[in-house]
Formats: sequence, C-alpha cells, structure tokens
Amino acid sequence: MQIATNCGSFTIRLAVKISPATTASFASLAQKGFFTGTIFHRIVPGFIIQGGDPTGSGSGGPGYSTVDIPPASTRYTLGVVAMAKTGAEPPGTSGSQFFVVTTQDAQLPPDYAVLGTIAKGQAVVDKIGQLGDPSSGGQGVPTETVEIEKATVTVH
Repeated sequence: MQIATNCGSFTIRLAVKISPATTASFASLAQKGFFTGTIFHRIVPGFIIQGGDPTGSGSGGPGYSTVDIPPASTRYTLGVVAMAKTGAEPPGTSGSQFFVVTTQDAQLPPDYAVLGTIAKGQAVVDKIGQLGDPSSGGQGVPTETVEIEKATVTVH
C-alpha cells in the first residue's frame, strides 16, 4: 500500500497473516478514498506519527472497528505500522487511525494491531516525524500540516 502525502510517499507492506481483519479493513477504506485529505494529527518526534482520523481531532474513525489481537511477542520498532486505539478498547481493536514508529523501539505493550512495516520511503516518514512540536509534552502537536493526498492498494 502506498501513502502519498504532501511531504512525499511511503509504502507499507501489509501484515496480512498477522492481522487479516485489520489489513482487509484498511485496504477497503483506502480503495474507497477514506484517507484522502486526512492529516497526520499527532507527530511526536522520536516516537510516532499518527494519522487516519477523518476529523483530524484524534477521536474519529470509520464508524466500526475490527479486532486482530497481536502476538504477545509483538514489538513496535522502527518502521512498524500499527493501529491506534483508545485505552478503553480491548487489545487489537482498530478503526482507521494508524501510527508509524519513528524510534528504534517505542516500548509499547503488545496492544495495537499490526498493520505492516515500511517497505519504502522511510526517509519520508523520518521527515514527517520531525514536524511535531517537541514542547507539546508528548501531545504531538504538528508544526506543519501533513496531508494524505492518496492511499493506494497494490497487489504483489
């Protein structure tokens, strides 16, 4: 899957075997144009970039959720793409919000459904990852608008 942004493009190799419901839902949303015009609403330098919320507020989604409980051995390391969820939702719950890890190891518990890994364009992810306000106390307030122009599903 390719994510084209106003900062460049990156490609996600989807983790179909680990998260079949999550990847199928994400691909379906992309094919319907769901992500077009959404922004990375949370950018925490040295941690993650997060997008996929149609409201841009951090609380929006597609109106439904899927569940793919990640294996207990799951680690969220550089280039891993996983689905964001609220603390109240069970492990593996996902809607449309996703995050990309921009540090060697985010030290997160195995609670987030794995969407895939960055296959191409890590430099673009790193560039986006620098566009968060480091003084926002981990809130990840972007210093610039990073918009998803198009998400494209490719089959290999």
